[in-house]
Amino acid sequence: MKVAVISDTHYGARKGSQLFHDYFEKFYKEVFFPYLDEHNIKQVIHMGDCFDSRKGIEFKSLQWAKRVVFDELQSRGIRMHLMVGNHDAYYKNTNNINAVDLLLNEYDNVVTFSEIEDVMLDGLNVTYIPWINTENHQKTLQHLSNTKSRVAFGHLELTGFKVNKYVNMECEHTASMFKDFDKVFSGHFHTRSDDGKVFYLGNPYEMFWTDVLDNRGFTIFDTDTLEHTPINNPFRLFYNIYYEDDDHQLFDAREYRNKIVKVVVKKKSDVLQFEKFIDKLYSVGVADLKVVENFEFTGWNTEQSEEIESEDTLSILDRYIKETDTELNKIKLQNLMREIYQEACEVT
Repeated sequence: MKVAVISDTHYGARKGSQLFHDYFEKFYKEVFFPYLDEHNIKQVIHMGDCFDSRKGIEFKSLQWAKRVVFDELQSRGIRMHLMVGNHDAYYKNTNNINAVDLLLNEYDNVVTFSEIEDVMLDGLNVTYIPWINTENHQKTLQHLSNTKSRVAFGHLELTGFKVNKYVNMECEHTASMFKDFDKVFSGHFHTRSDDGKVFYLGNPYEMFWTDVLDNRGFTIFDTDTLEHTPINNPFRLFYNIYYEDDDHQLFDAREYRNKIVKVVVKKKSDVLQFEKFIDKLYSVGVADLKVVENFEFTGWNTEQSEEIESEDTLSILDRYIKETDTELNKIKLQNLMREIYQEACEVT
């Protein structure tokens, strides 16, 4: 049987931003559901962070999620197994109060998992691992040591894997927890990476500047062969444009309509020409435009400049802490800053 695997959908992101949800909806209407229809897929696994804010969701975003995703699953007779991610859990030390249990209980085709559990999936015994916290930590480790499952799906935070394409995670848990499994699939980190056994499958769409040109989408898992195949989302939201005295008349700006754009100025000898270039972007209706200039690009290659210009707040904080000369535990400090940043983003 073929199963669709998806994770970190973050409904309600950016405080219910219409721009982001229109972009998300394009993925579901033109990529996700058409693929499921064409291949008659009737089972979806969601590996957590269904919703964006652990504190709550405003009504408009909840209505959007039900209309665009959960009503469509129900109308097609598609069953979803949905794990609790850290963004879904109200408290940090327990999964007991969580968004997916409270908001989706009207859907009899959606089964939620707040604790580790073995499930039979078309004859294949698999283990579902929701977010690991202080309350369920010992129970989770004990279950992992006793289960006979060959495959696990979870919302895991493991050291050595990529948080994004520029930053590797350093934390308490390691992939050795899963030494007895054949394959482990996880959400939580939004970029794809693996060590040959543990596979972070990434999220469906771009959400931050660090996601630029990083493949996004969902995955098809075969319960018979244990093979998995990524299905890419072709739609983008974030764009870097590198300006070098480009002729605005030859520049086709139409693809940047309703996009988030950053113009990085590498060469600007004619201010009027540059202003016409920027005006052309505004005229097509960019959603957001930022200009970065006064950098010395001599000796830089494109990959280096893209890395610097694509950094988001968390990447900058991680890099700053890593490069700081301090006797403090840098891993704990990085995790603390991530938690503080997440809470700041949820303040209304």
